[in-house]
Amino acid sequence: MDGTGAGGTPAAGSDGPDAPRLDAQGRYVRWAAWSYATIGFYLVLVVLLVYINGRSGAYFLYPQVPLFLAVVIGVYLARYVSTYYVLDNDRLYARRLFGSRRIRLESIHRIRFASLRELSPVGLFGSWGWRGRMWSPSPGVGSFDTVHTVAAGLLVSCDGVPLFVSPRDPAEFARELSRRVRSAGVELEEDDGAPGGSRRPFT
Repeated sequence: MDGTGAGGTPAAGSDGPDAPRLDAQGRYVRWAAWSYATIGFYLVLVVLLVYINGRSGAYFLYPQVPLFLAVVIGVYLARYVSTYYVLDNDRLYARRLFGSRRIRLESIHRIRFASLRELSPVGLFGSWGWRGRMWSPSPGVGSFDTVHTVAAGLLVSCDGVPLFVSPRDPAEFARELSRRVRSAGVELEEDDGAPGGSRRPFT
């Protein structure tokens, strides 16, 4: 983890005792936060459906229906726990099983702590859609994508639809994202990851 940037040059701000851990390519990689209640709910549903599948002859015209539903829920569980984020010198990647997204750092103009409760989003499929496209009545937000696992996180505004993410340590993630965006020569209009920022992550 040498914290080097493109061309082998040191990544600015990557030294010091409080520097975030980087991988061998100088990338900042973090998993999304998990709600164990959500994971437990998925697992209970899968187990219940598998149990019903064993006794489904008396309840369903097509006995395979419960097993099919268990597989579908299992896919959504895998999608949930596979969510993670990567920052390199050029892009922010929000990745998961189905529905990933990437944003060029130079296109980012706002980084702010946010909560889905604050944004009050609405959507036909919500986070069950491909990228969880939602709409918020909050000023300056409108439509936005969600590659998230919990309600508290960061809203990243860019050239295009904003993106809501929920890394495990939103404060550290915001600082590293801010540093990399500013290193790309961008003057952010709003920056909750800036040194000495007064706003704190939602809980």
